[in-house]
Amino acid sequence: MDAAQYTTVFRSIRRRDCEERLLVLLAVDIQGRVIPGEGEFELQVAPAQASEAHLHLLQYEAENRRPAPPPPPRLYPHAWLGCLGYALVLLGVAWLLSNGTLRLDAFELGELDAAAVQAGQWWRAWTALTLHVDAAHLAANLAAGLWFGYLAGGQMGVGLAWLLTVSAAALANLLEGLFAPSDRVSVGASTAVFAALGAMAAHTWRQQLAPRERWARRWGPLIAGVILLGWFGSSGEQTDLVAHLGGFLAGALLGASVALPRVQRWLLRVPQSFMGAAAFGSLLFAWACALRS
Repeated sequence: MDAAQYTTVFRSIRRRDCEERLLVLLAVDIQGRVIPGEGEFELQVAPAQASEAHLHLLQYEAENRRPAPPPPPRLYPHAWLGCLGYALVLLGVAWLLSNGTLRLDAFELGELDAAAVQAGQWWRAWTALTLHVDAAHLAANLAAGLWFGYLAGGQMGVGLAWLLTVSAAALANLLEGLFAPSDRVSVGASTAVFAALGAMAAHTWRQQLAPRERWARRWGPLIAGVILLGWFGSSGEQTDLVAHLGGFLAGALLGASVALPRVQRWLLRVPQSFMGAAAFGSLLFAWACALRS
C-alpha cells in the first residue's frame, strides 16, 4: 500500500504519542503505521478504517483525559476581625486581672482545676483559655493564635473559624478536666491555637477527599497539620502535650464535620457575625458563671 492509500488520523511532535495510539488501534484490529512528517510524526491507517480509527482515538482521549484541576479554595474576607477579637479578649482579661478590676480570686476561679471540673464547674473549660501565668506565656499564645486564627478565618469564614476554635478547645479542656488526676491545674490559650490548626487541617482534608485525587493531595493537609503539631506543640520545658493534642483532635473532629456537604449548605445560611458572636458569648457566659460561683 503506497502513501496515497493511507490517511492520517493523528499527529504529534512526539513519536511516543503516535505509537501509544497505534497500539490502541491494533488492539481493535485496525492496522496502521507511524511515519515522520514535517516537524512531527503521523499515525496513518487505511482510508476505509479512518472513521472507525477516529472513533476509537476519541474514546481513548476521553478515558485518559486528566481531570480538570479543582477550583482554588474560596477565601473569606475580614479574617483580621477575628484576630482583633482574639487579641482583645486575651489582653483584656490580662489587664482586668492585673489591675484588680475583677475579683481577687478570679484567676483561681477560672483556671482549669480538674477537681473543680469533676465537681461540676464546667465553665472552667472556657475561662481557662483566657488566662496566662505571665507575659511570655501570653505573648507566645497571642502570636501563634493570631497566625493560625487568621489562616482559619480566611479558609472557613471568620465567625465559623473562631466558633470551632473556642468550642473545640473548650471540649478538649472539659475532657481533660473530667479525666485527668484531681490535682491537675492548667491555663492558657494554646489549646485553642492547636484546635484552630486541627480544624484547618481536617477541613481541607475532607474537602479534598475524592477517589481520583492522589493520596498525597488527599492526606497532605492532615500530614502537614500533624507535623506542625509536633513541631510547635512539643517544644518548651513546660509544654502541655495533653492539652495541645486534645485541642488538635477536637479541632480536627469539628473541622471535618463542618466540611460535610450537607453541613456546609446549612452553614451558608448562618451569618458569620452570628457564629463569631456565639464564640465570644460562650466565653462571656463562662466568666459570668465563674464570678458568680
